[in-house]
Amino acid sequence: MTAARWLVRLALLPGVLAAQAGTTVARSGAFFESYSFGTGLAFRQISEFTIPISVTQRVGDRLTVDHSGLVDTDLRATIGIVPGRLVFNLVGTIPTGATAVPDTTIPLFGATATDLLGFTTPSFGSGGGMSAGFASAFKMGSDWAIGAGASYRYGASYTPLQGGGTLTPGGEIRARFGIEGPFAGGKYFRGALVYTTTGDNEISGSGQSTIGDRILAYAATSLPLGRSHLSIYGWEMRRLRANLSTLPVPRGNVLALGARLERPLSPRATLVPLFEFRHELTGPGAKMQLLGYLFRTGTDLRYRLSDRATGVIQAQFAFGALQSPDRRVSILGPRIGALIEWAR
Repeated sequence: MTAARWLVRLALLPGVLAAQAGTTVARSGAFFESYSFGTGLAFRQISEFTIPISVTQRVGDRLTVDHSGLVDTDLRATIGIVPGRLVFNLVGTIPTGATAVPDTTIPLFGATATDLLGFTTPSFGSGGGMSAGFASAFKMGSDWAIGAGASYRYGASYTPLQGGGTLTPGGEIRARFGIEGPFAGGKYFRGALVYTTTGDNEISGSGQSTIGDRILAYAATSLPLGRSHLSIYGWEMRRLRANLSTLPVPRGNVLALGARLERPLSPRATLVPLFEFRHELTGPGAKMQLLGYLFRTGTDLRYRLSDRATGVIQAQFAFGALQSPDRRVSILGPRIGALIEWAR
């Protein structure tokens, strides 16, 4: 899961714990995204086609079960220890995606994993694993709420490269804090802070790979604008310097700023134009260097198909540049998709 998705989940945590409505929610669709690059890289184009599938089933008042797949299928159980206050999460990841890939494809997988491009599916397989954690939320005053959570993830060993050594992922600890509530004339604020630390990844025959601790901050404000609703958001992820190891991952910093306008066209249809800017720095030195920047614009069209089903059509276009050692490489590409959600 990408950093932005983790942040959004935490920012919504107080509302999720308080509401928990609906018994069954199913989502599926199809997304196609493609980026064309100028000269100077080992590849000229990357395209990805994704079919997301997820089902959430609530069992009684205290248990919710989630299933999402098919690239590394996640099975999640959320148990209400104290209803509306404290939940326990247990996630099992089944390695249904591709794991071992040719070493010639490493540049492609590295490009899809970066938060700068923000691919719908940023990774394509692991050895599976288990995660467990707690989350809690409380009211603060009459309208505001705060939420906090912590989790630990264990990853099973697997072979990422054909003919290569075995990778044993280091354990990951993640702590989250979120706050949300209304203010001044119908406006609403959501904010979150996530801290992640990961143990050394053991690579047989090659030593260790270390990822520096990550700190991610997210903030969003929504406000009425006539018949429409405007949301302005931003998030920043900073990857700190890794401990000395055989293969340390360099420092990094990703910044994203964006806006979405929800404009009703009819009682059933809502048009959602959007704009986002992303900027990424990386490098092992005291001063990080530009990795690239990206502008994304487009629109979503949400349509209420029935009392239980909603459809979304998405059309976006991105442009920007990557910085190679000796030149700047242009980026251009569309993202189109359709999603349907059914609930009862």
